[in-house]
Amino acid sequence: MGLPGKLPGSQQREDRYIMAEHYVCLTFDFDAMTGMVARGMKTPTPVSRGEFGAVAVDRLLPLLARHRIPATWFVPGMVIRTYPDQCRRIVDGGHEIGHHGWSHKPPADLSPEKEEEGLVRGNEAIIEMTGSPASGYRSPSWDLSSVTVDLLLKHGFLYDSSMMGSDHTPYFARRGDTVPDDEPIIFGERTPLIEVPVSWSLDDFPHFEFLRTHDSLMPGLSNARLVLENWIDDFAYMQQTEQWGVLVYTFHPFIIGRGHRMLILEKLITQLSERGATFITMRDAALRFRERAS
Repeated sequence: MGLPGKLPGSQQREDRYIMAEHYVCLTFDFDAMTGMVARGMKTPTPVSRGEFGAVAVDRLLPLLARHRIPATWFVPGMVIRTYPDQCRRIVDGGHEIGHHGWSHKPPADLSPEKEEEGLVRGNEAIIEMTGSPASGYRSPSWDLSSVTVDLLLKHGFLYDSSMMGSDHTPYFARRGDTVPDDEPIIFGERTPLIEVPVSWSLDDFPHFEFLRTHDSLMPGLSNARLVLENWIDDFAYMQQTEQWGVLVYTFHPFIIGRGHRMLILEKLITQLSERGATFITMRDAALRFRERAS
């Protein structure tokens, strides 16, 4: 029977809201200068842009600690070796370290042998820093190769966070898709690798980063308050349409760590908290999805 004065349908909607689980993963790609180096930008100014990422780490960690938020940091092996002190503080803060390649070269640009070599070297650096290999992987530039899923399974990864086949529902990654130029796509087999999807719209890089190369220009430099509205509305939509979901935000310390963006990051945390978000690491999100799927 419904509550007095309420239709049964309205009670069902209340029950659905009460039982809902809406998770948020704050993730930080601590690339430092490796993203610039991978683009051939090795002169002093682009290198210094990457250096600012190390400065920003020491701004971000106190913010996360103040709000008691566990985050996931995807760090290339080269950065772990370059900035061990900052990475140690990330680990000591209770955060997860995810695999982000050895360098920042996209796997799609590497041979299978070089890609696997980078997985091994990156994990060696992570093991030295944390005592265990990474549970999760995020591809540099979010561009996987045809063998990445197989390599991640071979090396015991629980999850990947590089693909965009959903917005706030994890799923099991496929391998072996056939993608011809002018025929229907043939999807491959589902694997045990959990995909925790991402989106460029929830990434700070395309919104904010000004990047000029010899043959391209990324204007960036968007109004941070307007971007904040988009980020909050994506959570609101998940809350309105899903009983269970995970929304992943992707930040780069050298981008989000600038003053006015630090202010909107804290506003994002505060407003999501007020809306009932539960902040968890990517590993925990993958484990919770696997439990639900079993």
